Amino acid sequence: MFQFPIVDAHLHLWDVNKLKYPWLEGIPLLNKTFLLEDYNRACGPLNVEKMVFMQCECEPNRYLEEVQWVTELARVDQRIQGIVSFAPLEKGEAVRAELEVLKSNPLVKGIRRIIQNEEDLAFCLQPNFIAGVNMLPEYGFTFDICIDERHTRNAIHFVEQCPNVKFMLDHIGKPNIKEHRLDPWREEIKQLSAFPNVYCKTSSLASEADHLSWTIEDLKPFVNHIFDCFGYERTVFAGDWPVSSLAADLQVCVETLVKLTHGASEAQLTQLFYSNAIKFYDL
Repeated sequence: MFQFPIVDAHLHLWDVNKLKYPWLEGIPLLNKTFLLEDYNRACGPLNVEKMVFMQCECEPNRYLEEVQWVTELARVDQRIQGIVSFAPLEKGEAVRAELEVLKSNPLVKGIRRIIQNEEDLAFCLQPNFIAGVNMLPEYGFTFDICIDERHTRNAIHFVEQCPNVKFMLDHIGKPNIKEHRLDPWREEIKQLSAFPNVYCKTSSLASEADHLSWTIEDLKPFVNHIFDCFGYERTVFAGDWPVSSLAADLQVCVETLVKLTHGASEAQLTQLFYSNAIKFYDL
């Protein structure tokens, strides 16, 4: 078993009795409560030293309740050292008051406004959205880019217009691993990685493959390309639990990434599994 201390930079928790998560209705295996004690069981012997909570797409008008709930959890388990919150950045200048509220909570480190669910592939290029994202450095906030392969080309143009924002690409940009489709994702990811303010999470890899029959060989060309593009300097481990459990247990996710990085130095593995997340999210 992997012995390094780990920072899990992408942890989901939800209580379906407290908040409503509309997207869960179509996923019976996830449509139930997942709490810290469930996560601890999933970790088993993994040495998770710090965690970053990632917003879970509750009803948008209740996202501040989600932030407050996780803030209370962090008082119980101080390993929760960061929160990435939702915020309606497409409001442009009008979102500033909401960012002020979030800034008053020192646990809030960044914002994720999911792009992948937008049928308008140009959503991330709307002037108000770009204006909202460009406000984030004023508050010390990062931005998590959650897209799938359909959105990558426009994400390049989006990032180009936000040079002062620290970006984290979630789940290696969700390529179509199930169908072994490397292109055009491969070239577009290379272009996205050329921006030095973009990092990448090597998370939920098996989730984009066949959930029941994936192999390490299925994942290898995609993961190898991510390290070719971002190096160990800008890659971050993230569990994406419990969503990742649809395809692999959390311990299997860690073991798989260790196998995929065979030959990496101890210093490189420390960057990947620990120090890069601390640096990026200012934990």
